[in-house]
Amino acid sequence: MRQSNIYTPQKINLNTKLELDQHAAQHLGKVLRAQKGDPVRLFNGDGHFYEALITDVSKKQVNVQIVAAIKSENESPLHTHIGIVMSRGDRMDYAIQKSVELGVSRITPLTSARCEVKLSAERQIKRIQHWRQVAISACEQSGRASVPNIESIVSVETFINQKIEGTLGLVFHHRDTQALTDIQPIPKQVDLLIGPEGGLSESEIKTALGKGFKACTLGGRVFRTETAPVAALSVLQWLWGDFNAQGNEP
Repeated sequence: MRQSNIYTPQKINLNTKLELDQHAAQHLGKVLRAQKGDPVRLFNGDGHFYEALITDVSKKQVNVQIVAAIKSENESPLHTHIGIVMSRGDRMDYAIQKSVELGVSRITPLTSARCEVKLSAERQIKRIQHWRQVAISACEQSGRASVPNIESIVSVETFINQKIEGTLGLVFHHRDTQALTDIQPIPKQVDLLIGPEGGLSESEIKTALGKGFKACTLGGRVFRTETAPVAALSVLQWLWGDFNAQGNEP
């Protein structure tokens, strides 16, 4: 069995034995068909990978011996927080999955004047739980040891007002002319506001600009709501994060 990255919410201690939680055990035992003696790499979101060896395995229970702890070195130096208005179907799943792969730090689902998704309080809880699992699966696939938090659903206005002083706030608008390469100084933290399919209202954009957000463009074409965070994060990581093409520390 190839070494797999497996998430478990449990506390992990070096040089101890651990019975994995049900979800992790079933994934190893039933899906990956792991065997006794196979290596596995665990993470619980604390920023470390834990190398382990399987000591006992069945379809419902897996025990491991923790043999090493390795601090993850693949997190971006740029802290990014995306506020994205909810969309229908699996488009929100796609946006979260790809944002996690691209190194996002936090994601806040939003409601807005043109948001087509209406959820009861019970449905909101279930969707947040589902999106958190999407984020965990994306971490397993992409090799991240820190799981970005999926925050509770809030309004666009609340997200705007929660921006911390010193954080660069960006709202993308295809009719704006300012490019990301024009922004100075190089930020350490960025809040991204992503609107719905119908776009943010003029009032919402005005509110964002009034709270210090900068309007920027990623080109003259209109992106779908699930495409916008992928394009934006790719550019931000290139400029100020993983690749830092300008050669400056973010």
